[in-house]
Amino acid sequence: MNQRILLITGWGGGTKLLNSLQHALQHRNYDVELINIFNALDEEVLSQYVEKAKTVDVIIGWSLGGQLATLLVDQVEKKYSEKKILITLASNPCFVANSEWQIAMDQLTFQSFKQSFENDAILTLKKFGYMVCQGVETTKADFLTLQSLIQPQKIELLQAGLKLLENLNLVSILKNYSGYQYHLFAKQDYLVSYKVCENLQQLAAKFLQTELISGSHGFAIFKSEEITDKICQYLQKLN
Repeated sequence: MNQRILLITGWGGGTKLLNSLQHALQHRNYDVELINIFNALDEEVLSQYVEKAKTVDVIIGWSLGGQLATLLVDQVEKKYSEKKILITLASNPCFVANSEWQIAMDQLTFQSFKQSFENDAILTLKKFGYMVCQGVETTKADFLTLQSLIQPQKIELLQAGLKLLENLNLVSILKNYSGYQYHLFAKQDYLVSYKVCENLQQLAAKFLQTELISGSHGFAIFKSEEITDKICQYLQKLN
């Protein structure tokens, strides 16, 4: 039977951003369900997604989606004693820096971004989209591609997403997770430092593997074939 994958997109753009990654994985005979971010701070909502996560073999998330994937594997293990394979793409387990995890966005920058979003959500989303593409030679072309894929999102969902980015600190989950986990980062990522890769390695979790590639924060969008190769190589090694 084909392995089942739950694929979770990032903040701000909707599921179309990861359509090419979904299709590339499907062409390798994986059964892939692509979902949007969700408000995991709402216990009822989280519980619904835990039930969905229980039915798959692998949970993959990009950016905020990676944090949500991490939450789901932890919840499934706690509730059902089942270990799902976790794969994150350009995802910092703690997006906003604190005293224990400093390789992240500093508090002032995040608060400024949040305030900007409250004042002008559309302009702020556009600036955020540019940051997703920043750091590589193809930034301008990638930004145009990104703009063509973005779907309008409910403001309540975007606000919940910002709250998740501000408050989630999942380092201890990754450190203690006894299932397989693979975390992929990009060297030119403008939003999540490649140094997170080194920090995760230092957690010394039993089945934790990291890898660093060339690209921007949006590598899951713009390098879907390469990322699919990486994911398939990793999953095939586990079989």
